[in-house]
Amino acid sequence: MGKRYFCDYCDRSFQDNLHNRKKHLNGLQHLKAKKVWYDMFRDAAAILLDEQNKRPCRKFLLTGQCDFGSNCRFSHMSERDLQELSIQVEEERRAREWLLDAPELPEGHLEDWLEKRAKRLSSALSSRYLSPGSPPSVPSGTPARLPLPDCSGISMNCPGPAAE
Repeated sequence: MGKRYFCDYCDRSFQDNLHNRKKHLNGLQHLKAKKVWYDMFRDAAAILLDEQNKRPCRKFLLTGQCDFGSNCRFSHMSERDLQELSIQVEEERRAREWLLDAPELPEGHLEDWLEKRAKRLSSALSSRYLSPGSPPSVPSGTPARLPLPDCSGISMNCPGPAAE
């Protein structure tokens, strides 16, 4: 058995030789499948422009189905669908304009801000507990020195009362 060629667009494989590959790549089924694949990635503005230039599909309007599907040369979009698509195009345009108009932040802006914030927080904490020219204040009701834990029976070095 020789090499086989798998076409991702058509989801099928066949024996890979020059004749078979040319025949497949130029075939109508492959060309339609390839068009459908690339149409999935088109932007809304291009779709809207194409759909506005097409006439409505009579069969699709009457029955809700069309034998040609996405390959139909007529439009399968209703007026409501076209309005929703135009709203989407307008929102995308506004978003692009907003991104272009947004001021660019200088490099390191975030790091500078974080550094200033850290300094501000540290000075706020130190000023809360220390007033200029006075010793550190201890809240009332707390002992001047906290008792150390009793570590008797633990084999690690523990700063207990005997270590003082």
